[in-house]
Amino acid sequence: MIDLADENFEADDLETSDELYEHHRIRADRGQELLRLDKFLMNRLPNASRTKIQNAIKAEAVQVNDKPAKANYRVKPLDVITITLPEPPREVKVTPEPMELDIRYEDDSVLLVNKPAGMVVHPAFGNWQGTLVNGLAYHFRNLPTGRNGEIRPGLVHRIDKDTSGLLVIGKTEWAMTHLSQQFFHHTIERTYLALVWGVPKEAEGTVRGHIGRSIKDRKVQAVFPEGDQGKHAVTHYKVLRTFKHVSLVQCNLETGRTHQIRVHMKHIGHPLFSDATYGGDKVLYGQRTGTYKAFAEKVMALMPRQALHAKSLGFVHPVTGAHIQQEVELPADFAAALEEWEKYAEESA
Repeated sequence: MIDLADENFEADDLETSDELYEHHRIRADRGQELLRLDKFLMNRLPNASRTKIQNAIKAEAVQVNDKPAKANYRVKPLDVITITLPEPPREVKVTPEPMELDIRYEDDSVLLVNKPAGMVVHPAFGNWQGTLVNGLAYHFRNLPTGRNGEIRPGLVHRIDKDTSGLLVIGKTEWAMTHLSQQFFHHTIERTYLALVWGVPKEAEGTVRGHIGRSIKDRKVQAVFPEGDQGKHAVTHYKVLRTFKHVSLVQCNLETGRTHQIRVHMKHIGHPLFSDATYGGDKVLYGQRTGTYKAFAEKVMALMPRQALHAKSLGFVHPVTGAHIQQEVELPADFAAALEEWEKYAEESA
């Protein structure tokens, strides 16, 4: 017997997280009979296959009383078992589509792809075709969650449609489990570049604030400073360059909530440049009229999406244990916007 009230105790909601894994916390009942850990989990997690559970145990993604445990561990009364697994695919068929994918690294276990701005990561209402998952389903017919055309072949995290940059894909059940565990423990190194309105008072800082769906508008996220709603979120930032009314900022994610950087930067008074969802598509710093306003609007026309780029990813390889680090250059629209702001700053100095 288990305390079902504890199951999914710390589960990440897909609506509020870009990290695609599920986390279960199960407490054995006082009357629990001694039972092998793998069998215990198979009984309590009917949607998880034996292979998935075994991979999780091997990857030390299963802990008993906060310590990694082996498959033959005998579960005892009141033991607390936690397990991290890749999110199960949704029951939606995916049509494999041939498309050019900007693959930056690939081996038998993982793939790193540079996603362009404008591409949706996985199919959903209104975007059933042309997504990254459609392309992956065609490119890798034997991905662990793509064999039957399910919705999420290989994904363990995602980035917004209009954010460019790197995503890591797990090509095997083992790789997906291992990567999910790294995301859960925040050991994945993720660096973003963002162009924000204004110049932060502190050149470096950390933004902490729970993030969840806004009470006023359920289509966007909001910060709940008191922590009474939403989920724990931490963003570290560093100002790299300033251009009078905007700044190029490096952001490193400790957690991966939906729109995290966009929401956190708005929360401290510096929305991302050209971000229509969070108010960055208006002139927020500098004169709101005249030549400057026309200039700022011209640059927004060059980059009609939030100025956010997933520049680099670092992680431990699921098989070799080697540290994999990849970095991609800024896309053309982001580079063009920076060039315009640099010229403006020089001319108005």
